[in-house]
Amino acid sequence: MHVDAGDKAPDFTLPTDGGGALSLSSQKGRKVVLYFYPKDDTAGCTKEAIGFRDALAEFEKAGATVVGVSKDSPAKHDKFKAKYDLNFPLAADEEGKVCAAYGVWVEKSMYGRKYMGIERSTFLIGADGKIARAWRKVKIPGHVEEVLETTKGL
Repeated sequence: MHVDAGDKAPDFTLPTDGGGALSLSSQKGRKVVLYFYPKDDTAGCTKEAIGFRDALAEFEKAGATVVGVSKDSPAKHDKFKAKYDLNFPLAADEEGKVCAAYGVWVEKSMYGRKYMGIERSTFLIGADGKIARAWRKVKIPGHVEEVLETTKGL
């Protein structure tokens, strides 16, 4: 499956850090920045999370909620959040169903070895529940700023 701008964002309910749960439908009427990342506490994922952390007040001012999603467990999310003082929910898609619904569970290749993994992607979901913009194969430098500018303009 592959979703893109203009599509209705697939709803989900996932466990989060801190023993909570988050559903996309509970955010109805708000913009949601939903970003998928490969793994807690790795160099790129940490840099991206810190970028969203540092810009969270600006996203909130623009009427948006930020949610990070990986296949890590809620317990790993708890450690990651505590270590880097992250201030937004991290959702645990351990079964990969949400990753599949958004088309971010893909074949990757490293050093000639093929394997399945999360393609770093961000989806800006409008207050109407539709995907306003999709970024795939995200490169971290400048990404948070671009998402923020797009969010402000929505």
